[in-house]
Amino acid sequence: QVQLAEFGGGFAQAGGSLSVSCEASRRMYSINAMGWYRQAPGKQREVVARLTSGDNTNYADSVKGRFTISRDNAKNTMYLQMNSLRPEDTAVYYCYQRGVAAFGFAVSDYWEQGTQVTVSS
Repeated sequence: QVQLAEFGGGFAQAGGSLSVSCEASRRMYSINAMGWYRQAPGKQREVVARLTSGDNTNYADSVKGRFTISRDNAKNTMYLQMNSLRPEDTAVYYCYQRGVAAFGFAVSDYWEQGTQVTVSS
C-alpha cells in the first residue's frame, strides 16, 4: 500500500501565493497519473492539475497560467505552486496517484485526506 501525506496550504490574500506538496510513503512500481483535485463547499470535486506519463501536464482552465504542478521523483513528492490566488480558489485540495504499488498488484487510486486552502478578498 501507499500512503500520501500533504503539506502546505493555509491562508492567503487574493493575489498571493501558496504551495502544497504531497509525499508518497514509498516509490510506486509504476504511476499512470498523479495530480491535484479540489472541492469547494457545496460543489463537486474537480481536477486542478494532472501529470500523466511522459510528464504531460493538464490544467483546469480556471488555473492555467497561475498554478504549476511538478514532482521530484527522488523524493516521491509532488508539488502544486499556486500564484495569483483568487477567493474562488478556496477549497480543500486533494492529491492523488493512480498506479501500481508493487509488482503483481492491480492499478489503484490513492488519495490523501486533503488540505484546506483559503483565499480572502
